[in-house]
Amino acid sequence: MDLKTIKTFKTIINENGFVNASYKLGCTQSTVTFHIQQLEQELGMKLFEKIGRKMVLTQDAKDIMPLIDDILLSLEQIKNYKKDSNEITGKLRIAMPETLLIYKMQKVLKEFKLKAPNVELSIQGMNCYEVRQQLLKGNIDLGIHYDVGKYIDTFISNRLNNFKLTLVASPNLSKKYFNFVMNNQVKPLSIVSNHPRALYKEYFLKYLNSKQIILQNTLEVGSIEATKQSILSNLGIAYVPEFTVENEIKNGDLIELEHEIEDTSINAIYVYHKNKYITKAMSLFIKLLQKQLK
Repeated sequence: MDLKTIKTFKTIINENGFVNASYKLGCTQSTVTFHIQQLEQELGMKLFEKIGRKMVLTQDAKDIMPLIDDILLSLEQIKNYKKDSNEITGKLRIAMPETLLIYKMQKVLKEFKLKAPNVELSIQGMNCYEVRQQLLKGNIDLGIHYDVGKYIDTFISNRLNNFKLTLVASPNLSKKYFNFVMNNQVKPLSIVSNHPRALYKEYFLKYLNSKQIILQNTLEVGSIEATKQSILSNLGIAYVPEFTVENEIKNGDLIELEHEIEDTSINAIYVYHKNKYITKAMSLFIKLLQKQLK
């Protein structure tokens, strides 16, 4: 079996189509099509089918994807055998939520690039539930996120750290709205959130429901930085990881509000498929990750 055809197949998936794959591989679209036809002949199965205007993976293709990944990872292992870290090559795909990416991961990324400059590092910022889905689909090598529930047995999950959560507001917020302990309240305030399914926001909504505290609405702003700016502008309140607002609290630009929320912390974990070969690049990244976040 020609490794070129396998690489072409994987590139089509990674680049979302035959045309993009041809650009990535530096060849014509007809060459990409020819490689796939060759691979389909050798395997005795169809790998793509046309649905509407799109070419999508067949079920057979989805079923063999773990084996394809194993072949390519084994090839990477051979290439990197006995190499020093700065000679490691290949690609490492990682996904994590924006809060960790911005506030906890920069030192890790900087050190990784210094130690393994030849690795093609792909970092995707996404919600914890989306990270989980991408892992289950095999679209990423390593998922770093807040713990959103147990994985199936084919995945290895390791704890990194426990982070405190805090309820914050602008010091310009009227003092009559500071109380989040008393039951049965109606407040003309907005919950500011960086994502509709932010785990810490779900904790807060659960608490409000238990206390029968009704707020005016939810303001979804798309990023943690936009969340902070909205709170600083007194557009609402937010329940967020403390490390994202610690400087603003220290400087007096934000204040912490009293509450009785039981979920006052959040666990960060890293996860990967237990059958996935741990490349030197992935091993190095995990080592740096543990050093920084533990």
